[in-house]
This record gives sequence, C-alpha cells and structure tokens, in this order.
Amino acid sequence: MHFLLSNDDGYQAPGISALADILSEIGKVTVVAPDRDCSGSSNSLTLDSPLHVKQDKRGFYYVNGTPSDCIHLAITGLLDEEPDMVISGINAGANLGDDVLYSGTVAAAMEGRFLGCPAIAFSLVGQSPTNYSSAVLVAKKVIQSIMEHPLEETLLNINIPDINQNDIKGFEVTRLGNRHKSEPAVEAFDPKGRKVYWVGEVGAEQDAGKGTDFYAIRSNKVSITPMHVDLTKHQFLPVISKWVEVLN
Repeated sequence: MHFLLSNDDGYQAPGISALADILSEIGKVTVVAPDRDCSGSSNSLTLDSPLHVKQDKRGFYYVNGTPSDCIHLAITGLLDEEPDMVISGINAGANLGDDVLYSGTVAAAMEGRFLGCPAIAFSLVGQSPTNYSSAVLVAKKVIQSIMEHPLEETLLNINIPDINQNDIKGFEVTRLGNRHKSEPAVEAFDPKGRKVYWVGEVGAEQDAGKGTDFYAIRSNKVSITPMHVDLTKHQFLPVISKWVEVLN
C-alpha cells in the first residue's frame, strides 16, 4: 500500500510524524503537507500564486499552500503514481460536528476522495493533546482493517480521545453533532492603536446526545463518522420544487 499523508498543522507537527513512522511499518509513505499551520483553511485552493515544493531531511515534502493544495498537487502532478489511500492528521485537536466545515484536516481527506482515493481524517481530541502514541495505534488498526475489508466510497472522519490506549472503550459509528454559534469576535488594538479583531472561540456543544461524535468522545470511545461530498439536501427537493412552481 502507498499512503499519501497530509495535515493542516504543518509538516513539522508531531501528529503527522508519528503517523508516518507507524504507517511505514505496513506500506510506503509519502508526506506532502503545508509549510505552516493552516488550521481553519477548509477546502481552499491557491489559484492566484504558484506553489513551491521543498523537501526536508526526512523526505517530507512541504508546500506553501493549503492542505487541499497539498493533496491536489501530489495526486495531479507531484507523484509518479497515485496513492492507494489518503490519510490526513493526526490533527492536534477535535474535528467534531460543525468543525468539519472549517477543518483543513478534513478538507485534505475530502480532496483525496474527490480525486478517487479512499480517505481518512484523524484527530486527537484535546486542548493540547499529548497521547499521539495511543492515537497512532488506533489509526494503524483502522487502516489495517480497511486494507483487509475495503469499504466503498470511503471518506471517514475519525476522532480519538486524548487518553491512554488502555482507557479507550472501543469504537463507535457516529453522526456529526453540532455546536452553538461561535463566541463573539474579540476586539483589540495593534501596537499602532488600530482596531483589530480576533475570531471568537467555537461554540459549546449543542446537539451532542447519544449517537453523535461528541457523545462518543465523552464516553472515551473513538468516533468514526462516514461522510460524503454531496451537499444536496435531498429530502428537501420536493418542498423547493413546489416553491419554484410559484416562482414560475
């Protein structure tokens, strides 16, 4: 197996290094990741400037672009052969519920799925997570299972609690929960006295009951959420069709 790894924390982040190390035990690993922290970049592509690719002593490629840029460039131009699987992470922090709309980690996996590869996003849930050694064992177990029992149209968002592996209570298939709206923007002033704003903190959990990814993490379980890229609200099509009849 040839694994293409990326993230949104940058190529020097501990999560991607740990993941590259353990996956090299079961296959070929190519890392193509941003040259800096790109958290919150979502699915953005760089269209107005060229992308520069460099390589560090480990052989990791790093790019002056977004996570989506990295995967897109790797599959469509940089690599001599397409990977068998795209893996994004391990992210330093949660990608639960609404987070997936903004996450560069999830976007990298989604870009891989766009381009025809099975793809998984891994995140370690915590303010300053440390249990990467446990998280990579979870990731390896999941990936080996997919290798042995392939899933069609694979795009998985997987969140791992930041606890010792022995304390993890298992795996749970979940849906995305959601949060309350974000906290207000924070007003501040720069050194020259000009008013600036910082984006506020994410909102607290709202829809976080049993069956959601939030609930699984609180239960010390690994949350596995299958996703797809079709944003159409199919059940609402008949309602919109009747509304359009009035417009016509």
